[in-house]
Amino acid sequence: MCWALLAFMMSFNIFLPEFNEFITELGGEDYKGLIFLMFSFSAAISRPFSGKLSDTIGRKKVMYIGITLGFVTTLIYPLSSLVIYFLWLRFIHGFSAGFLPTGATALVTDILPTKGRGVAMGIWGTFISVGFGVGNFFATYIEQWIGFTGLFLVAAGFALTAAILISMIKETLPNPKPFQWKLLKVKWNDVFEPTVRPAAFVMFCSATSTGIMFVTSPDMSGYVGIENKGWFFLFYMSSTIVVRLFASSMSDRIGRRKALIIGLFFMALSMIILGFSRDWIQYTIGATVFGISTGISSPTIFAWMADLAPVKRRGVGSGTVFIALELAIISGAIITLLIYDSTVNTIPLCYCIGAALSVIGICYLFWHLAKRESIT
Repeated sequence: MCWALLAFMMSFNIFLPEFNEFITELGGEDYKGLIFLMFSFSAAISRPFSGKLSDTIGRKKVMYIGITLGFVTTLIYPLSSLVIYFLWLRFIHGFSAGFLPTGATALVTDILPTKGRGVAMGIWGTFISVGFGVGNFFATYIEQWIGFTGLFLVAAGFALTAAILISMIKETLPNPKPFQWKLLKVKWNDVFEPTVRPAAFVMFCSATSTGIMFVTSPDMSGYVGIENKGWFFLFYMSSTIVVRLFASSMSDRIGRRKALIIGLFFMALSMIILGFSRDWIQYTIGATVFGISTGISSPTIFAWMADLAPVKRRGVGSGTVFIALELAIISGAIITLLIYDSTVNTIPLCYCIGAALSVIGICYLFWHLAKRESIT
């Protein structure tokens, strides 16, 4: 499952650093924020459906839906000749990210030992981070070598690899039901699992910074004199992997909320460093601190979700946390669209807003510790 998610993350991250240039060549420089807004919006829409289906027809079938959408969409990207067609494909592609990770997270949660969820989620997250970081770092080199069309074909190849790996995994949902169209009738109960509300809120506070970073990092590389648009992701990936490998048991030892306070502190710090970076050294330090934050926070949030969600509602529970993630990325993209004018002068304000939201998350966690000690 870890290797499958690594391949999947490679498939839809390997072209992200080049998307700003791609949409600029299509004449859509002013729509950079929509690259992630459209993707995250459709991913958020799909979470209630993928969560419900994961708990009924099975984890693997939901993952296959995600893989199929990702594979087909990636092959069609090179045919985009107008901005509106490209953004429409980004919207469709978002459903892929809405289905596969939801089913995968529910499957992994099924097989994790209760006492070692923090460590297990750290290992799980390490593979995801490698796929995310390696894909982003090599995007520029691959595009320069074989062009945009070749880059998209490589991405489709990774999606196909993920599908092959998933076929080797056993279904973990007991007695999955056949698909019926009535299963697509989603009620509020299928959208939101109230028991995981604390984890979802912290995810939102943390991941808004990710939305801001996604939109601005390719341009930030140019502002600080770095040619490779994936530079940020190399150091982000390296630090988050080290943290996940050596500190993933932290939340098992000190508790989920205390670990998240530490993670969100590093997130706020990284956003301040990144927002005011004016050379490659400062930018690299900021990327490293950002990776430390996600290395602590991401596995802890999903371990907390696994603690809180009822066994029969793990698909909906993971979907709820992923909805919070998508809403956060959407919010980060909207913030960037409203403030960022493609110049370095507006970067600090965007990043300061991200830091402020992390501080809000820290305040919430302190309140949660003080008022709700009975909750794991």
